[in-house]
Amino acid sequence: MTEQTVAITRADAGDAGALLTVQRAAYVSEAQLYGDPFLPPLVESLDQLGKVLAGDAVVLKATLDGRLAGAVRAQFGDRTCLVGRLVVAPDLQNRGIGGDLMRALEHEVTGRADACVLFTGHLSEPALRLYRRLGYTETHRERVAAHLTLVHMRKPLPAENA
Repeated sequence: MTEQTVAITRADAGDAGALLTVQRAAYVSEAQLYGDPFLPPLVESLDQLGKVLAGDAVVLKATLDGRLAGAVRAQFGDRTCLVGRLVVAPDLQNRGIGGDLMRALEHEVTGRADACVLFTGHLSEPALRLYRRLGYTETHRERVAAHLTLVHMRKPLPAENA
């Protein structure tokens, strides 16, 4: 079996349908974990995603043999990058694609942001492990519903010339 290479590039409006499909597939397990079929990534519309792609956000996609394998997006506030919607197709998880996407995103936003921040659910152990492995540290927890506490995390980015 040959080693397959994942290509990470910027996503554009033409990727919206595939991005939404992978996002929904990836978040089904989260919906089951939290008993909530209305998680924002599951109810986001094609129009909403199109506005993100047309705006100031950075959206990266990972492709494997021409197939969309995953994606991540970042929006900005002052000098902070808010990372969101890290997704990998369920049948391609645990192959390092999520970590590759996160590292590529951090590289992409270095110089534009001093730190990356993100949040995930308290029961989402694989995501929490990944973020800790990548150098994110927990800043605080926020209970948003009886069934959900968000774990907020942060990672400082190197200076652009470092």
